[in-house]
Amino acid sequence: MKKISNYKTILKYLFIPGLILTVAGLVPLFITKTQSILYLSLVIAGGIFLFIWLIYLLVTGRSFWQKRSTQTGTNAFVSVLSLVIILGLINFIAVRYSPRIDLTENQLYTLSPETQEIVKNLDKPTKVYVFDKEITPQDEDLLENYQRYNNNFQFELIDPDIKVGLTEQFNVQSLGDVYLEYGDKKQLVQTLIVFNQREPLSEIKLTNAIEKIKKDYIPKIYLLQGHGEYSLEPSPEGSLSEATNSLESKGYEVNPLNLVENAGIPDDADVIIIASPKRQLFEQEVTALKEYSEQGGNLFLLLDPNTDPGLEPILKDWGIQLDNRIIIDGSGSGNIVGLGPTTPFITNYGNHPITEEFANSISFYPLSRPVDTVEVENIEATSLLVTNEQMWAESNLESEEVIFDPEEDIPGPFDLGVALTRTIDKEVVNNDTKEDNQNSETNEGIENLDESENKEIENNNNSEQETEEQNQSDSSDNEVNNNTEQEKDDNNSETINNQSDVNEEETEGNNNSDSSVNDETNKNQKEENTSNPSNNEQNNNPEKEQIESRLVVIGNSTFATDSLFNQQLNGDVFLNSVQWLSNQDDQPLSIRPKEPKDRKLNLSPLQANIITILSLGIVPLLGLIAAGITWWRRR
Repeated sequence: MKKISNYKTILKYLFIPGLILTVAGLVPLFITKTQSILYLSLVIAGGIFLFIWLIYLLVTGRSFWQKRSTQTGTNAFVSVLSLVIILGLINFIAVRYSPRIDLTENQLYTLSPETQEIVKNLDKPTKVYVFDKEITPQDEDLLENYQRYNNNFQFELIDPDIKVGLTEQFNVQSLGDVYLEYGDKKQLVQTLIVFNQREPLSEIKLTNAIEKIKKDYIPKIYLLQGHGEYSLEPSPEGSLSEATNSLESKGYEVNPLNLVENAGIPDDADVIIIASPKRQLFEQEVTALKEYSEQGGNLFLLLDPNTDPGLEPILKDWGIQLDNRIIIDGSGSGNIVGLGPTTPFITNYGNHPITEEFANSISFYPLSRPVDTVEVENIEATSLLVTNEQMWAESNLESEEVIFDPEEDIPGPFDLGVALTRTIDKEVVNNDTKEDNQNSETNEGIENLDESENKEIENNNNSEQETEEQNQSDSSDNEVNNNTEQEKDDNNSETINNQSDVNEEETEGNNNSDSSVNDETNKNQKEENTSNPSNNEQNNNPEKEQIESRLVVIGNSTFATDSLFNQQLNGDVFLNSVQWLSNQDDQPLSIRPKEPKDRKLNLSPLQANIITILSLGIVPLLGLIAAGITWWRRR
């Protein structure tokens, strides 16, 4: 009988393991959407238990439902089931709509309003590719925040060793590269691993990359050709193909530029790169480049020693002085890697956006020259590449032993590369252009006037010569003929005088008509100015728009060639220079980095000791005393 009662008790509560097994199997099935044998087995087992429990209920009859324990158990079951359903719905809504509450004071885990607006307005599929072995929870959380504002935003972790084709398609250079794809455009956002140190994914860089890639405008970079410069295509003599491919992977359009063939600089040129021309440029080419720079154009000059491309007018205008001496690195760093003392290793960089993240890392420049600057009005010069005290500029490389000569050589430190910015008023440039045009028109008018006067003088001389010849031939005639000829001459002179009087009257008439037209025009202008006083204000106080042009000069070009471009920071120096030169009108969004608020409590040594004594000694002792008193009273 006891066994039967035990079986009845087991069957009575068999629904509990049945429900547990069924739920344990259904939940992972719906979440993972994979038909696992384990999940299906749990569901089947739970269903069997529930089926046996239902049969038991049917067999026992009404007496089971009439028991108080059954009613109490049923009420408890319904309450628990309702609570489970409510919690399930809450979790379903939370997963579906991902509500988040950021309780941090600085809203560390909330995207800035600028980012939210940009992501909400994404009208095309936008995907972030993280080329790495793994992604940190912090970076994943940031990308999920972007994804919450727009379903067009997606991200994916790519293992470069597994998906080699996609890695080559994006031209990934290093592990940790983060690329953005928007439509058919691709752009590098950030490199997460720099100098073997991992950096977090930056909201500022990602949002700015999205804003840039959304624009239809593609920055256009031109490399000057035709004077022995490095080619854009791979060449045994050295080329800039690696640099070109890297620029294209960053979203730039790179084209060769031959000023002789094009007869001018294209209007869409954002940056013109002049990489070590071996022959001099034509005077017209230098003039065109100079005018391009004066009107807001940006130049990137890579000039090797012992070359004379004829760019002195441009360099002088910017306050640049080049030296043909060769930089020698006396520290022996070049010997360690087999490059010799003529390859300076640079670890000192100026405070500039191009080099702000370089710290003390290395870049090197075989056979380079110093670059010096002089102060010029409206031009701001900043050092980029700075040599150290162990380097000097050598004037005599033919000697057997290269030693610093204080009389002939230049001691370090000095600049190997500089960045310059020139800001002038647009009104000044327009006035200069107008003056040049007016001067040219005036010169043309003077030339035409001189030509007309010369023609009149020639005609007068010819007429006088003919008259003299005629007088000589008629000298043998009688006085009658002379008198007749004299009367003829008098008549001619009267006719000439009459013609001159007529011309003077016509000229006066024209002048009077011109003056009347001018008076009428001035009168109309005065009436317009009187009726529109805003015009007078605009004329008296014109808006002074400023034009900014930029220039980067490096006394070496070999560092950017294919064999050295990917070595150390050489490629970064080149790419950052082009990026800075081309971004003058593309200011980044002003998103301030969010940092946790510093809540450290600064204590003096005395205060720290007091807190230690209170927490470890006095407070526990007080507790023991209180416990002892309580025990003594109860006793």
